[in-house]
Amino acid sequence: MTHYFADKNDLVQAVIGYQADAIVNRQRHALSSANGVEAWRNMVITAAKRTKAKGGCQLGSLVGQLAESDPEARALIAAGFDQWAAAISDGLRSLDVDGKLPSDTDPDDLAITVLATLQGGLLLAQVQQSPRPIETAVNTLFALIIGR
Repeated sequence: MTHYFADKNDLVQAVIGYQADAIVNRQRHALSSANGVEAWRNMVITAAKRTKAKGGCQLGSLVGQLAESDPEARALIAAGFDQWAAAISDGLRSLDVDGKLPSDTDPDDLAITVLATLQGGLLLAQVQQSPRPIETAVNTLFALIIGR
């Protein structure tokens, strides 16, 4: 490992960067498809079902391990979440442009709400060892937002 990373800190930073990039790329890919938000929803729920809700969120799970003890790691994780929220916001803007969001909805604020709902749903799914909490959380949120 020392051939690739100078120390443990460098390894941790690489893991955070890799996880954040992978997550954001998957989100952008799903959200940029023809039925963006629906494809994103399906991707999230399918992933939870496939893993049987084990492991939680690859980025979120690092928070409990690093955020309080490693300020540099916390900043990198926060940047990853910011990128993730931006990807979701971009996808929500297409709904806004199509008039599918309530007129007073800010896509950036809604993206934070979606991300917080996603994190909470993934945490509950992990604890309950069932994808039901994430499926319920995401479906309920979008039903409230766009009436589906």
